[in-house]
Amino acid sequence: MFTGIVEETGRVTAHEAVETGARLKVAASFAGELTLGESVAVNGCCLTVAELGDTDVAFDLLAETLRLTNLGDLKEGSLVNLERALQVGARLSGHFVQGHVDTCSEIVAFEKVGQDHRLEIQLPADFKRYLIYKGSICVDGMSLTAAEVTEESFTIWITPHTWKVTNLQQAAAGTRVNLEFDMLAKYLEALAVRPTGMG
Repeated sequence: MFTGIVEETGRVTAHEAVETGARLKVAASFAGELTLGESVAVNGCCLTVAELGDTDVAFDLLAETLRLTNLGDLKEGSLVNLERALQVGARLSGHFVQGHVDTCSEIVAFEKVGQDHRLEIQLPADFKRYLIYKGSICVDGMSLTAAEVTEESFTIWITPHTWKVTNLQQAAAGTRVNLEFDMLAKYLEALAVRPTGMG
């Protein structure tokens, strides 16, 4: 479980194809604090630590992960958003995030407006029912608030701090981002449509 509050940006040091998918290596300042098998959200995707170095950490990416996320787009030097799993008793500054990416979508527009940035992202039709005005959405591991929602897209305003400490520094129109929609909305939908008497 995560919160969507990015702990730091890591830099990809290697992205190699293997028989089962790919091996991703990322430089992270907290690499020495991790243990094998621990979960880390990378661009909002929950990954398992497979190998540890002094300054970097490696993850195995399955074919399904590459299909559903933007992790296959990464190359050496790419910035990724990193967050370690939520600790019990810690403050929840974002919202509940599972690290289970629903889909990828493209940035429609990303432009500086005054000190802030306006980020517009395509809204996939299959998931638009899970997003509301002022609702939470996880974009590349960032807990963000929808300032505007239309049939085709949603808009988020990015503060200078968020831009500075995330991979949005490398973002542009056409960049694919990982989306995880609010799990509370998914559970409510499931409860509403589940026939009475089913466990």
